[in-house]
Amino acid sequence: MPETIAGITIPDTELVRQATSLVRESADDTIFHHSRRVFLWGMLKSAARGIEVDPELAYVGGLFHDLGLTPAYATTDRRFELDGAEAARGFLLEHGRSEEEARNVWLAISLHTTPEVPLHLAPEVGVVTLGVETDVLGLDLDEITGAQRAEVVAAHPRPDFKNRILKAFHEGMVHRPDTTFGTMNDDVLAHFDPSFRRKDFVEIIRNNPWPE
Repeated sequence: MPETIAGITIPDTELVRQATSLVRESADDTIFHHSRRVFLWGMLKSAARGIEVDPELAYVGGLFHDLGLTPAYATTDRRFELDGAEAARGFLLEHGRSEEEARNVWLAISLHTTPEVPLHLAPEVGVVTLGVETDVLGLDLDEITGAQRAEVVAAHPRPDFKNRILKAFHEGMVHRPDTTFGTMNDDVLAHFDPSFRRKDFVEIIRNNPWPE
């Protein structure tokens, strides 16, 4: 029987069941519950805005978006967003979804820390950003009723979430600091690691090898 939380039905499909199992096995409670909430918030906000979204694709986007922070999927030489995006793309293609559908979920995950841009792309891209901005930053909470918020958090609690997600971000990126250049992720490393030095975009331009 399909599970419904705050009016959002979790698709009762083999693809969704396998996605849930994969992320449950790979991620800790903080990442897993956060990822489920991202799906639910994203779907609630999309519905409030009159946007139709493929629920299976939105689910995989939400569930896989932080998979690159987990030891099983983290690499050492690329942004964590790309690790999750690649895993989701491969998963969807293996489960019979089209290249375009898999590409949209790849974009959803790879761009979920890039403000504004995802909301101008396909609904399956924007839905992940809407969910992430709600759960991590608390943006536009007025689009979700108090009752809906309470039901989602009852199903997927967020104990000490602000500190726990920051810890997960730091642990998932501290071994690859160069990948945070040009993103908000370098704020996390700068906060937790006093030895971290941000690359300066202006200085890169001024000191590049092009002659004046």
